[in-house]
Amino acid sequence: MTHQIVSEDKWISARKQLLLKEKELTRMQDEVNQLRRELPWVRVEKSYVFDTPDGEQSLAQLFDGRSQLVVYHFMFAPGWAAGCVGCSFFADHVDGANIHLAHHDVTFVAISRAPLAEIEAYKKRMGWRFKWVSSHGTNFNSDYHVSFTKDDLAKGPTYYNFEVRESQTEGEAPGISVFFKDQSGIVFHTYSAYARGDERGLGTYMFLDLTPTGRNETGPNYNLTDWVKRHDEYDDGLGKSAGPV
Repeated sequence: MTHQIVSEDKWISARKQLLLKEKELTRMQDEVNQLRRELPWVRVEKSYVFDTPDGEQSLAQLFDGRSQLVVYHFMFAPGWAAGCVGCSFFADHVDGANIHLAHHDVTFVAISRAPLAEIEAYKKRMGWRFKWVSSHGTNFNSDYHVSFTKDDLAKGPTYYNFEVRESQTEGEAPGISVFFKDQSGIVFHTYSAYARGDERGLGTYMFLDLTPTGRNETGPNYNLTDWVKRHDEYDDGLGKSAGPV
């Protein structure tokens, strides 16, 4: 990697030019965040029941006394030996933030189609503390367009990231959905994001984006699967002792 080497004064001049773009991006992000908060809501009419460590719970009960719920659609299907690598990468970032979310009227919950026993075993292996529940036997994943079963495919083209995909195969996909519960107990769906839409939760990426080599995802997949491993699978063994970030 070759870079131009300049004086401190020239570096500051170049840095100020970049700062103008960074400030422009920050203002644009503030505008997008406001537009997200102004999105219309959809009332959740279905009665979903999840298998949780605390017994069966409805979607409304997952709020745990708060008015806002962030659901991470964790890719973990029945019978899988382990959860998705990318979702596991995301999950490593949750516990540190979660205590602050809980003190700001937000509950975080991960939801997967795998049975609860399989979820609990993998969660224990990874050392995570956040709440993770099973939607096994419900239509929740299909309704929020993150699971594509044989039955789903039999109905025709599938829908993911707000577009119809003719070539979608059976499997799981990542995503985040946000819900609000009013004082009468009515639950509303306020927001969902898919594919790269959950990157804002990846603190590791935020650090990498500051470095000279950046994310350095140069193939063969040109995404995080080029380098990320489950934190207990890195060859140097550091992840086994350090646990999730």
